[in-house]
Amino acid sequence: MPNTFTLTLSCAQRLGIVHAVSAFLFQHDCDIAQHQQFDDTRNGAFFLRTSFIPQGDTDAAHLTEQFESVAAEFGMNYRINGCAPPRVVVMVSRMGHCLNDLLFRWRAGILGADLVAVVSNHPDLRPMAEAAGLPFVHIPVTPGTRTRAEAELLDVVERHRADLVVLARYMQILSDDTCRALHGRAINIHHSFLPGFKGAKPYHQAFDRGVKLVGATAHYVTPDLDEGPIIEQEVIRIDHSFDPMRLATVGQDVEALALSRAVRWHCEHRVLLHGHRTVVFS
Repeated sequence: MPNTFTLTLSCAQRLGIVHAVSAFLFQHDCDIAQHQQFDDTRNGAFFLRTSFIPQGDTDAAHLTEQFESVAAEFGMNYRINGCAPPRVVVMVSRMGHCLNDLLFRWRAGILGADLVAVVSNHPDLRPMAEAAGLPFVHIPVTPGTRTRAEAELLDVVERHRADLVVLARYMQILSDDTCRALHGRAINIHHSFLPGFKGAKPYHQAFDRGVKLVGATAHYVTPDLDEGPIIEQEVIRIDHSFDPMRLATVGQDVEALALSRAVRWHCEHRVLLHGHRTVVFS
C-alpha cells in the first residue's frame, strides 16, 4: 500500500506491549493498516509487525526517535521503516533462472523491492541485466583475487545504497568477514539436496538415488555455509519418470519461487531474525 510505514519489534513477553504500541501510533496520528504478533511461549519472547499510515507530515527517522522511550521501557529491539522499497543488488554466476524471475516480478511491481544492480563473477548474464536497464558489474573471482573481489562487491553495495544483497545462484563462497558485513541483509538460495548430494551435478545424484521430492531453501547468509536462518522453502513431488534434465528444470522452478518469496517478505519487513531461526509474518 502507498504511504504505508512498518514497525517491527521483538522483546521479552510482558503485559502491555500491544497497548503501548497502539497508543503511540494513535498519539502520532497513525492509522493501523495491519497488525500481526507472535508469542513464543517456549522462550518467553514476543514478536510484532504493524503496518500503519501516518495521517500527518512525518518520516521514519522522526517516528523512530519518538518511539525510543517506549522501546526502552519494554527492552525492545525495533525498527520503523518508511514506504520506500528496499534497494537490492542481485548476485549471479551463469544460471539465469532466479535472476530472470526476480526481474519479471520487479518490472511487474510485485517484488516489493527496487533492483539497482547485478553483480556476477562471469559475463554471461550481462545481456539479461542490461535489457532490464540495470547496471551489470563483472567481478571475476580467482583464489588469488578473492579478497579484492569481495572488497569490490561491498563497494558496489555501498555505492548503490543497497539494503539487501540477493545471491541468485551465485556460485562462490563468501568469506566470513563479508558474511558478517552483510549480516541480516543477504539472502541465498540452494537446492534441497544438501548436504546429501554435493558437487556439480546434484540432480544426477538425486536421479541415481530415486528421490521423490525436489525442493529449495532460501535463507540468510552466514559464515556457516548454507546453514543460515531459513526464510522460505518450497517442494514439488516427483516420480520415477523424471530424468536428470527434468529434475533440474523442476528444481529451477522451486528455487525461483522460494527465493522470490523470501526477497518479497524481507523487503516487506515480514521477517524477524531470532537466533538461528526466523519469525515470518506472511
